[in-house]
Amino acid sequence: MDNSAGIQPATLSALIALVREHTGIAMSDRKSVLLERRLRPRMLALDIGSYQAYVQKVRDDHAEVPHFIDLVTTNDTLFFRTQHVWDYVESEFLPRWWREHPGQTLTVWSAAASSGEELYSIAMLCDQFAALAPGFRYRILGTDISRQILAQARAGDYAGRSVERLLASHPDWVAKYFTARADGLQVVDALKRHVTLAQHNLLKPLRPPSPFTHQKFDLVFLRNVLFYFDQEHQQVVLQQVRHSMAPQARLILGESESMTGLDTAWQFERPLIYTLGSQP
Repeated sequence: MDNSAGIQPATLSALIALVREHTGIAMSDRKSVLLERRLRPRMLALDIGSYQAYVQKVRDDHAEVPHFIDLVTTNDTLFFRTQHVWDYVESEFLPRWWREHPGQTLTVWSAAASSGEELYSIAMLCDQFAALAPGFRYRILGTDISRQILAQARAGDYAGRSVERLLASHPDWVAKYFTARADGLQVVDALKRHVTLAQHNLLKPLRPPSPFTHQKFDLVFLRNVLFYFDQEHQQVVLQQVRHSMAPQARLILGESESMTGLDTAWQFERPLIYTLGSQP
């Protein structure tokens, strides 16, 4: 396998088009080095000698597409990332939602769940709230386009930077919601049972699995993913998400994202937090 010349311009254009076709992500030719670094191990494993041949492999072999998606998508997340968002959920959203929906089950969607740190952060907050609000119940759906990263979320094994930050910020919660392993921490089954994971392309309508079938979500986390799409596809993603949200639901974006310049029905509530208001 000779990669000394890198990805040729025509092949790079074809790869970028495949990324767009299968994920909706808008890549520029400045991502050439990133694509080389991520695709090369897969090509070696398949004994494919050129990027052009790998492009043809993805085009011809439907079974290769999930591997391609896993390779070209980015997954980097932390527990309780952006603290003021979690302060809002804990001190305002959950108490208000429970007052307005006594006896109902809160449904939360972590729409770009990645390796699961976000959805387990939600689960810990909800579990803590349940201890103060007898009868409170919750379910969390975590979705991602990458099957590989969903497998990591399902395992619930964490180590390194993510664990270090969690141990420093929430040592008592670590003791309650994780078991120690030789190489890190693992989420306890009691927390996992509130979580359902499923593969989903944000550009398409959500087909929620059981127990979420025919349900709308009260709270949606759509963080640090919109900036991978161009404006046209950002609006498509937001429209698809909107269809899955309950009236008066809240949508939470990432710290470097906003809806400025987008034609949407969302109403700004505070930085990173939006509501559907009375919109259908």
